[in-house]
Amino acid sequence: MRTTKIALLAGALATATPVAAQTDQITLGTAMQLTGRLANTGRYYGHGYQLAIDKINEKGGVTVAGKKYKLALKMLDSQSDVNLGVRQYVQLVTQEKVNFLLGPFSSNDALDDSSVAEKYQVPMVQGGGASSQIFSRGYKYIFGTLPPADDYFHSTIQMMMKLDPKPKTVALVCADDSFDVSVANGTRKLLKNAGLDVVVDKQYRENDSEFSSILSLVKSKNPDVLLWSGHEREGLNFIRQAKSLGMSPKLLYSYTVGVPTADFRSALGKDAEYAFGMTPWLPEKQLKDDWFGDAEAFANEYQQRFGYAPDYHAASAVADVEVFAK
Repeated sequence: MRTTKIALLAGALATATPVAAQTDQITLGTAMQLTGRLANTGRYYGHGYQLAIDKINEKGGVTVAGKKYKLALKMLDSQSDVNLGVRQYVQLVTQEKVNFLLGPFSSNDALDDSSVAEKYQVPMVQGGGASSQIFSRGYKYIFGTLPPADDYFHSTIQMMMKLDPKPKTVALVCADDSFDVSVANGTRKLLKNAGLDVVVDKQYRENDSEFSSILSLVKSKNPDVLLWSGHEREGLNFIRQAKSLGMSPKLLYSYTVGVPTADFRSALGKDAEYAFGMTPWLPEKQLKDDWFGDAEAFANEYQQRFGYAPDYHAASAVADVEVFAK
């Protein structure tokens, strides 16, 4: 599957609009959530894109057909507005004349924005959306660097089944946006295959901040495990309200977002303890990189430049740029 995607991307790049012969620059364009409700995560991508481009240029740029080019970034602020983001991607292609596209954060945005890439036949590489819906439409110009949302709880469930005692009952709570719907669909299958009993399966509206009714239901069912999926701000509200209502599963609760970040721990303080999460990337030396050397070196450089530690969103942003560089 991975080989197929690489081959398709190579073909898309080969047929894409050629770099203008009069320039020594390849411009990558993105409409990113630099302000608004998704800005806290959007910053990882904005900073990751810029750091990767600067590092690649520092190392000599990229070579296309025997000629050296430097990379440039044209980044617009979508203000966490999906519709504005779509218009900005059209602007990047038709007015700014960027050569290639880097994706936004969030599956909902990637779903809509990738249609612009497909319409104008400009390859987009994105690591901000993991919903299976993004890649199920037969599009030829959208590529991703995140694992599919359907599998996000796979490692968590594997870990759960190694506990003693093993869990028997699970509460599943997910938002209604495209990413979390994919998470929920995939997780139901994983839980069924593991022989676990789903005693609560509830969906909430994206951006909701009130979870008392769901929490009361979960508390009444007293599950061994709670699996939750949504955006970070929603997760913070959910945990705070769970603490105030005295809702706690018998064994553990796990979240798709937030847990690996310093912001999550700072916002919740002691309430962050015993919250589990997952990440497809860690800042470890054994993860090698052609430009930064390894993931640990990248993390140190990112921290020094931007004043906060990267998480997998930042690493995925760097990978998006490196796909074009390779």
